[in-house]
Amino acid sequence: MSLKITIATRESRLALWQAEHVKALLLQRGHQVTLLGMTTRGDQILDRSLSKVGGKGLFVKELETALEEGRADIAVHSLKDVPMDLPPGFALAGVMAREDPRDAWVSPQYGRLEDLPTGAVVGTSSLRRSVLLRAEFERLGRPDLRIEPLRGNLDTRLRKLDEGQYAGIVLAAAGLMRLGLAARIRHVFDTEQMLPAAGQGALGIETRAGRAELAQALAPLADAVTTLCTAAERAVSRAMGGSCSMPLAAHATLEGTQMLLRAAWGDPEGAPGLVRASERADVRTPEQAEALGQRVAAALRAGGAH
Repeated sequence: MSLKITIATRESRLALWQAEHVKALLLQRGHQVTLLGMTTRGDQILDRSLSKVGGKGLFVKELETALEEGRADIAVHSLKDVPMDLPPGFALAGVMAREDPRDAWVSPQYGRLEDLPTGAVVGTSSLRRSVLLRAEFERLGRPDLRIEPLRGNLDTRLRKLDEGQYAGIVLAAAGLMRLGLAARIRHVFDTEQMLPAAGQGALGIETRAGRAELAQALAPLADAVTTLCTAAERAVSRAMGGSCSMPLAAHATLEGTQMLLRAAWGDPEGAPGLVRASERADVRTPEQAEALGQRVAAALRAGGAH
């Protein structure tokens, strides 16, 4: 059955790419699709870090209002921006196949962290990336390197880098690849160095709960492996307090039915050391993925994470 579907989207270039990607897949299936472009609070507040002004949920709220008021039917999000618990009446209708989940090093001059000159400034506004970078600086014996906040959409961040405000910046590889900017990547961090955020590289589709026809139309867009892996990752985040702006990394891989879930937590104010936890388990259902996430979160807390 053909549906008329309006997609609420932020107006950044990456958000529009994501919405257009979903639109194209739905058009192929015979649906009529339009986009509703919006500016969110997260796009407007650029002078403070997200953790200080309400977290990544600021990118989601206005889109949810459009769903609630019936101006849009679905919203497409980077899954790592979606709060762990959605408000009553909303549902995550599908998680799409993941792009490369890793973090990328972008710098006009320096190939790797090791190559940075004394006192160089690295840009990121992610608490997760900050604690992981601090641990890397410690490992390299480079206490001279500095981390400074970097806000704005992808193009704004790259412009600030090109203006010379930073020696290098850390971004999600997925966003650069999706916008055809893979050539800007000097180095992709191994997940041992920079463990990704829960849901990184995956797209989530949000709807109002109880819309069965719409859920049916969206079902073919979901990816089973990514759905299970991100369910485990998000369960770690939820068990640790649910905020998208925590100094927390969680990443799962699935081979057959064997899932390996790794997590790391760092104190943003304290020592550069990390608390790490990992577990391997047989996972076939979202419930089993959730349970694995809860066990790994418990192991983090036992190690001193809070």
